Amino acid sequence: MPPRPLAIGPAGHAAAQAIERTRTARGYSQRQLAARVTALGRPMTFTALSRIERTVRRCDIDDLVTIAAALGIAPQALLAGTLTSPRAARLGEI
Repeated sequence: MPPRPLAIGPAGHAAAQAIERTRTARGYSQRQLAARVTALGRPMTFTALSRIERTVRRCDIDDLVTIAAALGIAPQALLAGTLTSPRAARLGEI
């Protein structure tokens, strides 16, 4: 019997929303952010990023850390799932 894929939990859903919210606040398209992630050494297509944001694909820890670096924020900000304000999203504050 093939292994059953693991469900994405509440933290995964919150991180996916935070990635999308921060990406759009920075003015990046999915293609641009995927290119930034790839340039940091973690190959990622825009399709993979889209699947992460839509919670179709799990975001592993290496993806999360590199996506956060590409967005210029701490990984904790993505795990928290919320940024304090639109200004904080622009400045990379928590």
